[in-house]
Amino acid sequence: MNKRLSLTLAAALTAAAGSAALAADSITISMDQLAADGGMTPAGIVVATPAADGKGVVFKPELKGLPPGEHGFHVHEKPDCGPAEKDGKKVPGGNAGGHYDPDKTGRHAGPTGDGHLGDLPALVVAADGTATAPVTAPRLKMSDLSGRSLMIHAGHDNYADQPQPLGGGGARMLCGVIR
Repeated sequence: MNKRLSLTLAAALTAAAGSAALAADSITISMDQLAADGGMTPAGIVVATPAADGKGVVFKPELKGLPPGEHGFHVHEKPDCGPAEKDGKKVPGGNAGGHYDPDKTGRHAGPTGDGHLGDLPALVVAADGTATAPVTAPRLKMSDLSGRSLMIHAGHDNYADQPQPLGGGGARMLCGVIR
């Protein structure tokens, strides 16, 4: 093998290894729209990657068919998007449990606050029903995600427990299991 071919091959292998390492550092989460009867309809994906500065996790949505505006966006405790019974009623996405709170703070204080780690910045949906703007959760690590679920709520999140508990985001609208 001549020297030029060897250098070209080495460069190609290095680039391929870099791409494989990047892919290994990301998690693609399939998101489903939750129906009142417990059914689910695919709505797109969210890709989670480490933040470039090493501080947190970036969530890059590729979603469609959503109501425009800001929506509560959280990591939930359990890797299950199925419905659960609460007060005799079926709750879509209820099996995902509550917001991820490994330190048992019991507080809802936003992505930069001292409450539970499951708080993410608001997901913004454009007028055409798509969500593509990335958000960064500065306190999360990629290792926090496996075995959890990602949830998008029907309403806006005020990152406080007043006047509504858990930010007032309301019903669970989309969910994806993080593997």
